[in-house]
Amino acid sequence: MEPDGYMERPIHLLEISPSGSLRLNPEAMKILSAITQSVLVVTILGPPNTGKSYLMNRLANQRKGFPVGPGNKPPGRRMWMWCLPHPHRGDQRLVILDVDGLETKEQVERIVPLMNPSAGRAVYNVEEPVCLIENSASGELQVNQEALNILSEISQPAVVVAIVGLYRTGKSYLMNKLAGRQRGFSLGSTIQSHTKGIWMMCVPHPRNPDHRLILLDTEGLGDVEKGDEKNDSWIFALAVLLSSMLVYNSMGTIDQYAVGKLHYITELTELIKVKSGGGDDECMEFARFFPAFVWSIRDFTLDLELEGRKVTADEYLDNGLKLKQGTSKKIQDYNLPRECIRNYFPTRKCFVFDRPAEKEVMKNMDQLPDSSLYPAFVKQAQEFLEYVYSTAQIKRLKGGHTVTGRLLGNLARTYVDSIRSGNVPCLESTVHMLAEIENTAAVSEATKAYEGWMEEQVSLPTGTAEELSAIHNQCQSRALQLFMKRCFKDEGQKYQREFMSSVAKIYTNMCEKNRKESVDISSAIISGLGAVIKEKMQTGSYAKPGGYTEYVKDLAELVEGYRAKTGKGVQAEQVLQDFLEKKQQMSEHLRLFDKNMTAREKELAAERERAEVAEQERKGREEEKRAAEQLREDEKQAMEENVAHLKEKLEQDRRSLHQEHEKVLKQRLLEQKKLLEEGFHGRAKEIEQQIDSLKKQQKEMESPSYVDMVLDMAIVALPGYYKLIPASAKLVKTLWTKFF
Repeated sequence: MEPDGYMERPIHLLEISPSGSLRLNPEAMKILSAITQSVLVVTILGPPNTGKSYLMNRLANQRKGFPVGPGNKPPGRRMWMWCLPHPHRGDQRLVILDVDGLETKEQVERIVPLMNPSAGRAVYNVEEPVCLIENSASGELQVNQEALNILSEISQPAVVVAIVGLYRTGKSYLMNKLAGRQRGFSLGSTIQSHTKGIWMMCVPHPRNPDHRLILLDTEGLGDVEKGDEKNDSWIFALAVLLSSMLVYNSMGTIDQYAVGKLHYITELTELIKVKSGGGDDECMEFARFFPAFVWSIRDFTLDLELEGRKVTADEYLDNGLKLKQGTSKKIQDYNLPRECIRNYFPTRKCFVFDRPAEKEVMKNMDQLPDSSLYPAFVKQAQEFLEYVYSTAQIKRLKGGHTVTGRLLGNLARTYVDSIRSGNVPCLESTVHMLAEIENTAAVSEATKAYEGWMEEQVSLPTGTAEELSAIHNQCQSRALQLFMKRCFKDEGQKYQREFMSSVAKIYTNMCEKNRKESVDISSAIISGLGAVIKEKMQTGSYAKPGGYTEYVKDLAELVEGYRAKTGKGVQAEQVLQDFLEKKQQMSEHLRLFDKNMTAREKELAAERERAEVAEQERKGREEEKRAAEQLREDEKQAMEENVAHLKEKLEQDRRSLHQEHEKVLKQRLLEQKKLLEEGFHGRAKEIEQQIDSLKKQQKEMESPSYVDMVLDMAIVALPGYYKLIPASAKLVKTLWTKFF
């Protein structure tokens, strides 16, 4: 057992002896007492030989552990315990309890596992390597659905590091070190390439818990057994398209042979388009979205010196990428891959690694501790890890939108589908396609969230329209934040308007339901209180001298009792108004035939009734007016909040574009400086025009009116959606006919 409570194998927690006594295992108690984290405990019970232990072993991500199947067991019965890190929650422990089979008198069929145990890992274990993009039997690239399922569960921003290079150069070893483990991606010790396609490992980011580190290990380029240069080119292109940092791994030194092996980079203009319309200068746009470039040189045996002075690895790389003067075919071929590296990637870095160990020892690299490797190599590897952890950025789409694990899966599928259809992946088209997918999902997710929150928090009927409005505004605000967080490139605010419309429809329906509930409850209250009046009317109790006075007294008691009742809702006054209006005809009839009343008394009684009805009508109108005003206020607040969130979103987009421009501008200025130092004044002059254009665009974006101008156009596309709900008087106009 390790100090943090991790166990390599299960042990028994308690046992029941044949005599029935219960005993705790001190060793197990000691393990549990060492765990300070919160624990998730999973226990399985059932008859013997029904597959319980198999399921628990799979849950533990192990092929063996709890004993599977019949065998010699000690007398009595035991509960076995296994403490492991939680596979998804780093701050929790998973404690698995497996109980020996319970005795049963009935015969039980043995459970047959539906999954091949030789797979060696649990389904969708996000911290184990899984193939993301593979070659089908027909030789076409295809995306692995299991990998997409894993990525779909990752809503965190993704830092994507991909490694490419010739086969058998130690790429997988570096990626395993980045994953913080000894084993993971397959390492080979022969001349055959082990990694096929693009493999993926998703691990917590060691520096930022809010991010996810996604590592992509590619199959070795130039594998003689494969003999498919086109496939190598696509693998390289996909690694570039999917990553935020690209590591190119090679052996020996940076010489013409090493740079020549990077010919895949010269083919990127044929394999990737920035805009659907294309353009001769598209390659200059690559620096906007291409990943940071890191060249790692393995088994480096030279001294880092140039012309007798010591240099850094970065200076060594810059020297290897220097251009030659001349226009011959040979010089053009020499310069082309170097120009591509210098122009396409926004930043570049170099690391050199000594030989890790003796040749024989290196056959088991995935089993060796750092103490068995040369100290210089260990130090260099640690510097490489620190650089990647601290500088690798979140993967972003063209325009600066953050890529989550879920979005990365859609990105991979979109690119591969484009390649399979014979087309060249286009970044502009891909962004539009992904925006449509994500924004549609954002509308659905946020709308369902709003509806769920409303159903949880609203108890109909509400006492006032303001009460329902307050809950609505709170839920709408949360749902809007949810929508804004996921949506991007919502041109014309199409999806924001769709979201607003959906919320407004749900809210107006709930307002109408609130009214209907109020009408039903209020009607039931009046119906109950009016039972006495109804009975007296049916028996003729009021059809006598003094009957009108008795009727008025009973009616006043009904109104008083009605007003004393709570929980009637927002239509309480309207229901009472309709009831009083309907009883006027009966009142007039009773007054007319009440012989105890004088003409003057009848006249005064009629005036009093008309005044009461008028007062109740006023209260009903006020009730409707408050409801209408509240809806208008809700609409106004919804618009203001949408505009505020939209402004914030536009400001974020502006900052992202500014950073994108800043990155390209910095790269262009550096390249101009290098060209001047190398004597290429004509090319430096061409870059000057690009720099001026970038500065002009950046100045426009920094203008205070930039966001306001875009916002003004966007507000036009955000009309109001709350249509005032018509008064529900029709619901109650006919309810009182049965009384009279």
